[in-house]
Amino acid sequence: MAGLVIALGLLAEMAGWWRVASRKASVWRAMPVILAAMGIAAGIVAPWHEPDVSAPTALAVGAATGLALFVVTQAFVWAVARWEPFRRQTLDQYRKAAAVSPSTSLALSLLVMVPAEEVFWRGLTQATLADTGLGTTGGAVVAWALYVVANLPSRSLPIIAAATVGGALWTGLWWWSGGVLAPLASHILWTVSMLALPPGAGREEERA
Repeated sequence: MAGLVIALGLLAEMAGWWRVASRKASVWRAMPVILAAMGIAAGIVAPWHEPDVSAPTALAVGAATGLALFVVTQAFVWAVARWEPFRRQTLDQYRKAAAVSPSTSLALSLLVMVPAEEVFWRGLTQATLADTGLGTTGGAVVAWALYVVANLPSRSLPIIAAATVGGALWTGLWWWSGGVLAPLASHILWTVSMLALPPGAGREEERA
């Protein structure tokens, strides 16, 4: 059952991003619904394990890495600011984010999309793969690769870069902690920071 849910969730997220990239659906209408369904299904079938670290430690490390990732993201966007395709696509992503109010984008991101992604990709996919012959490390690598693949149809350099680097971090946090709390805290802190203090072209869109 878990394998079927993982396969269907992967296809659903790819289809959602494809529709958004093709401008056949709004990111705020399509992705929260798709990810919420994935998260609910994952919560039902996920092989929940006892975490390897305490909740306070997981939260502290997760929060610290989320803020560190935000700093790295700011530096990276600054470094590639003269690469027009990346700058233009970053601007496009923040333009889409501005289609709803800041409170709505925060609520949908923090209450629906981020938790659902972590429950599905770390709580279900990575945990399930770790229980197979791949082992914890092999499962982590495959789970990370699938997460990147799920975001490729977005056809957006910023989203794919975030899935690649952020996904590696959040996958590593689950590998280290054995639970979703650390990657969830990291993902939330990074998302809040990116929405509140957008880097580079995102600030251009805010001024516009």
